[in-house]
Amino acid sequence: MSSVPSNTTPTCADQDVLEKLGYKQKLEETDKAIIANADFLSKVVDDPQIFGHELDDDEEEEEQGPSHFHSHSPGHEHDHGSHSHSHSHAGRGGHGGHSHRRHEDTHDRPRKHRPTESDMDKLRSTMKQLVRDWSEEGNEERERNLKVLVPGSGLGRLSWDVAHMGFACQANEFSHYMLLTSYFILNKTAQIKQHTFHPYVHSFSNAPNKESILRKVAVPDVDPSDLPAGSDFSLVAGLLNSMHCAVKETEFKWTEQEGQWNAILTCFFIDTAKNIVNYLRILHRILAPGGIWINIGPLLWHWENNNTNDLSVELDMEEVKTLAREVGFEISNERTIDTTYTNNAQSMLGYVYHASFWTATKIK
Repeated sequence: MSSVPSNTTPTCADQDVLEKLGYKQKLEETDKAIIANADFLSKVVDDPQIFGHELDDDEEEEEQGPSHFHSHSPGHEHDHGSHSHSHSHAGRGGHGGHSHRRHEDTHDRPRKHRPTESDMDKLRSTMKQLVRDWSEEGNEERERNLKVLVPGSGLGRLSWDVAHMGFACQANEFSHYMLLTSYFILNKTAQIKQHTFHPYVHSFSNAPNKESILRKVAVPDVDPSDLPAGSDFSLVAGLLNSMHCAVKETEFKWTEQEGQWNAILTCFFIDTAKNIVNYLRILHRILAPGGIWINIGPLLWHWENNNTNDLSVELDMEEVKTLAREVGFEISNERTIDTTYTNNAQSMLGYVYHASFWTATKIK
């Protein structure tokens, strides 16, 4: 019986085999794809007017605190769909974690913030959601026939679709990753398929072939300016809690939003709540009498077992529905819809959510 070498570093013979498999070429093509991604992302952040000013050191530190958007759990990194398998390619044939830089002089510039793995995970998730929201490939996941408020609007495609149907629509989002990218797509894009990037190049796991890793996706699949004349379409940055109410002890102080919405659409959103009771109270209070709440999504509670010691409430789906009725909703049109979320159609691994769908009417 031959002994097994304890050294796992590829030998010359191993490298010859890998060379025949085309592995080195794949790594080189991966590097090119990552550089292309960097070029695309530099355009996204080139003119971040949505924030109004450059963050100073104190603000930037504050920004690194927990953010809630419906692809990740703050400090806990749940991800609807990808489940945050954050594999690094460092050490693979000298691949070095893909840390190539287009401009070598950037290392001389002072850096206010060194990206964490959490930052990079959110960035990868944003790119995958860009496929879902703004590419032809994402159309199957986007198919949903839904004047609405869309809290947790992500990259804004659902809100845009609602406005395109002729309804007045306001999107509400907190994550600066989502806000920067949606601003770029909606305000800095002039034509269909203007931008391309490689959303799946950052993981080699469960890939049937190198084409599935290296393939480009073009966005957007529509002209963002193609809205009906006189469209009422807006985006408000902030948390649902802070945008629509302030809490002082146990008494709720409501803003001018009270009773102003005919409909609210929550898509993969309610499980971002720390306090689902507060979420549903807000939704109920800002709806007009007889207003409709439309919901679809699972219960991947984003704050469950978080590492920031934030208290959270995690109910099962029957408890959520009972709570909704207690708050003052009448639920109808209930059904389960099997759906993916930021799914890579060519991966060997996929997640399907048995998502709950319902419409609920404000009755009291």
